[in-house]
Amino acid sequence: MLKLIIGNKAYSSWSLRGWLACKLSGLPFEEVVVPLYDQDWEQRREGDEFAPSSGKVPILWDGDAVVWDSLAIVEYLNEKSGGDKFWPTDPAARAMARSMAAEMHSGFAALRRKHSMNIRQVYEPKKPDDDVMQDIQRIMELWAQARARFGGDGEFLFGEFGAADVMFAPVVTRLVTYSLPVARFAPAYMTAVLQHPFMQDWIAAAQEEEWVLQQFEQTPA
Repeated sequence: MLKLIIGNKAYSSWSLRGWLACKLSGLPFEEVVVPLYDQDWEQRREGDEFAPSSGKVPILWDGDAVVWDSLAIVEYLNEKSGGDKFWPTDPAARAMARSMAAEMHSGFAALRRKHSMNIRQVYEPKKPDDDVMQDIQRIMELWAQARARFGGDGEFLFGEFGAADVMFAPVVTRLVTYSLPVARFAPAYMTAVLQHPFMQDWIAAAQEEEWVLQQFEQTPA
């Protein structure tokens, strides 16, 4: 059976992507949650299970095969599950979905750095920094293009929930947590993501976690 090692569900955005990919694949998998930055973290990340990723999560083991990057996990599970669950069938839509997923994987550093994922909180709105606003505006452009060109009657970026939504799901949570400004069309998509059964399961589990990492908690003004 597949084994996915992830970090705290309240805070670990890349773990969320890997976990959603496993759920989307429909394949059975064992889930191992490892608390990030606890007293055993440095020793634990040096263990054999973490060696390929240098201690980073998520990391997916499939027998002797190991995958430790969220986008690589998406592609690995896409192949393993038959190649029909993650990407749109239309070539133009698939090209756009892959480009958006890759841009999410490598971009939007300001948003990620200044607004870390914290699913358990919703903060009062504050004016975002200019570089964060640039990231948000680009995300809104991408979402709008996907929805207009390929969304059809579905609720998600390319109609059905897929890899692009997996990659942007943590962004949705950040936008909600920090009450960040979004385009008029965006809340409907964001609600669809948050109400997806996979996300509901993740959010519920995050609420039950006992770990609190102060570096990811916003200090009240």
